[in-house]
Amino acid sequence: MGKIGTEIENIHFSLKKVGNCGGLWRKMRNFAPKSHYNYVRMRFLGNIEAKTDAKGRVFLPATFRKVLQVAGEDVLVMRKDVHQQCLVLYPESTWNRRMDALLERVNEWDDVGQQVLRQYVSEAEVLTLDGNGRFLIPKRYLQMADIVQGVRFIGINDAIEIWAVEKTQQPFLSQEEFAEKLKSIMAVTK
Repeated sequence: MGKIGTEIENIHFSLKKVGNCGGLWRKMRNFAPKSHYNYVRMRFLGNIEAKTDAKGRVFLPATFRKVLQVAGEDVLVMRKDVHQQCLVLYPESTWNRRMDALLERVNEWDDVGQQVLRQYVSEAEVLTLDGNGRFLIPKRYLQMADIVQGVRFIGINDAIEIWAVEKTQQPFLSQEEFAEKLKSIMAVTK
């Protein structure tokens, strides 16, 4: 056998080894899907003021960008809050968990459930940060949240709320009301 024949035989042997590893890999990857081993618990804390520019772009505060970076998140989903006049930014993994929870409860043959799902999803927008850490808030979202220029980012567990600064000038609850409501929420009944 000449030099070319030996090289072909070596390549064939190498491909057999790679093929065997590939079969093993297929078994292993089905065992541990990416969504399970890549999950990092995110907690956003803080109350940071910023301003949008004329186009509606705003810098995501550095403390929140660091949390996203550590978790390996680079895609955000934004929608108007269901209860309040603010916007909410969800890291993609958080959004996907919430969507999974909603989909578990919605029957595809239930008209009302489908309408709720449709509205919930249609009011969402996928965002990515540019190289400077900015993102664009589309005009319709600025209007939904009554944002003119000043915004306040508030970290709420695994999401970030975006409020018009004017709406956060006064406390959401008086100190007494806040203390009483927190006490009732945290009270342990025996």
